[in-house]
Amino acid sequence: MKIIITGSSGFVGQNLKRYLESLHELHSFSVRYKPQQQFKLDGYAIVHAAGKAHDLKKVSNAKAYYDGNFELTKQLFDSFLVSEAKVFVFISTVKAVADEVKGILHEDEIPNPKTHYGKSKHQAEQYILSTELPIGKRVYILRPCMIHGPRNKGNLNLLYQLVAKGFPWPLGAFENQRSFLSIENLCFVIKELLENNAIPSGVYQVADDEPLSTNQLILLLGKSLDKKSRILNLSKNMITSIAKLGDHLHLPLNSERLQKLTENYVVSNQKIVKSIGKDLPISSEEGLMITFESFKK
Repeated sequence: MKIIITGSSGFVGQNLKRYLESLHELHSFSVRYKPQQQFKLDGYAIVHAAGKAHDLKKVSNAKAYYDGNFELTKQLFDSFLVSEAKVFVFISTVKAVADEVKGILHEDEIPNPKTHYGKSKHQAEQYILSTELPIGKRVYILRPCMIHGPRNKGNLNLLYQLVAKGFPWPLGAFENQRSFLSIENLCFVIKELLENNAIPSGVYQVADDEPLSTNQLILLLGKSLDKKSRILNLSKNMITSIAKLGDHLHLPLNSERLQKLTENYVVSNQKIVKSIGKDLPISSEEGLMITFESFKK
């Protein structure tokens, strides 16, 4: 199979290339939004991983999100519809549905994105879903939760540094559950979608099988570092008060960061696992340990 991967220089794109390169003919596709742009896609399956990523520093303007995530996707999808290409995989995000989750997030949740990142991805989803597919074409919208893996610098790396330096984890009193996604599992899912034409088109959430608490992450980090993790069960009220103080004094801990570190965000993967008919290759803990080991290098 000949496959075009957009965003091949990004974290997902690089890993997907390594995963598929011995199995299929791959073509990297460097794309950026330009008005009235069209693409030649005949004969290729398309994995659209390019786009404007979530900016944790909050310095990006809104237009960059809508150009990179909606307008560019619209152009690629329109080109796909009139081409001989048979498969289109769009990498969206769970943030296109919800920034906060009560209970377990399923595909039938009514989308209510809060950020320009989530809203722009949701607009792209809506455009794809509003179009009647020609016979013989398959389209998949994937909503991954927080993706991790080797060479990925993110919040997990910050937690790793905290444990590596011997600092105790002060938020032990906050019990939460959060879904993660190993890059190995995401690549496996994409491979199955590309190769199995019996899997119906649609929206699929992608997550590892088991959610974990932040306290469990700290223990796994200690195991990876061969250190005893120290978890402090300080008063929730005291921690919350410190975080509110941090809002005004620009402390490392503020209300937003506390919420992110202790929130529940559980994502169901039952629909995609059932549709594929195979178990995911990597467990939640196995995938995280692979990621943590990579931080040592």
